[in-house]
Amino acid sequence: MSKNIRTPSVDYLFDAILSLNDREECYTFFEDICTVNELLSLSQRFEVAAMLRAHRTYLEIAEKTGASTATISRVNRSLNYGNDGYDMVFSRIRRFPSDGESGSEADSEEV
Repeated sequence: MSKNIRTPSVDYLFDAILSLNDREECYTFFEDICTVNELLSLSQRFEVAAMLRAHRTYLEIAEKTGASTATISRVNRSLNYGNDGYDMVFSRIRRFPSDGESGSEADSEEV
């Protein structure tokens, strides 16, 4: 049984996130609200999800991201049995930075 995340506090946090205007504001806010490790963990899960959607193997994903097979499996379970949040976002952004890139659209590959 999972905890109910729909609380006034979570609504308040999401409203704050939705108020951000650009990537620089995201960096400013998330560097204050998250530890470096928390933010890197979130971005790692997102990268793992993108790689799973690109049909990469667990071994490839683990080598590129440093994620454990347990993390990869957990993300895979969310992709297959979750709320489709990853796919909703992927359909909107459509691109993921290729190896070693900073995320500029010109240097990205399709997910």
